[in-house]
Amino acid sequence: MAKPAKTDVVAALLERHGRTFAEEIGIDLSRNTPSPLFRWLCASILFSARIGAKQAISAARALTDTGWTTAEKMAASSWEERTRVLNRSGYARYDESTSRMLGDVAVIMRDRYQGDLRRLREQAGTEPDEERRLLKDFKGIGDVGADIFMREVQVVWPELYPFSDKKAIAAAKRLGLADDAASLAQLVDREDYPRLLAALVRTDLADDYDTILDATG
Repeated sequence: MAKPAKTDVVAALLERHGRTFAEEIGIDLSRNTPSPLFRWLCASILFSARIGAKQAISAARALTDTGWTTAEKMAASSWEERTRVLNRSGYARYDESTSRMLGDVAVIMRDRYQGDLRRLREQAGTEPDEERRLLKDFKGIGDVGADIFMREVQVVWPELYPFSDKKAIAAAKRLGLADDAASLAQLVDREDYPRLLAALVRTDLADDYDTILDATG
């Protein structure tokens, strides 16, 4: 059987899974303003834990629904309040430790960057490696968390483009698309690149590679 054209595979990916995780949570990163950036940083911490994506999305939405949309508001909340919200949203396994991390992150954000991640970017001189290093100063953000954050924020931090995490590249290889970020980025317009990465990650999470390939026929 002939391999499907890459354009057909990309089209199938975007049709089935082409929604970024930030969009699903309700975070408009295109604004590149303090609240969306902070909310996405918190979501990246939630996604980093060994817990299902659905639970992480539910927890991220719950933080917003509670009104903790800025570093200042999150820092003003108590550990008990954050733990209760996370627990109720289905994030029970890691609610206590993650609650502590969110509080620590909010305080550092407030005190070091005045609640604005653009100040982190400025301090890093818009150098991706330095941005990653500074991001990892936040408790709960390791390499995986930094990858998640950068994967979608590159839409407004162009110095990161083209970036891809290992999970998306592994899925791209399995589908015969590309084996590095630069090659993968050539398959879509720049504004659609984060959508493609999200689609690849979602395909891996759902393990529906065959469904994607069948859709190209």
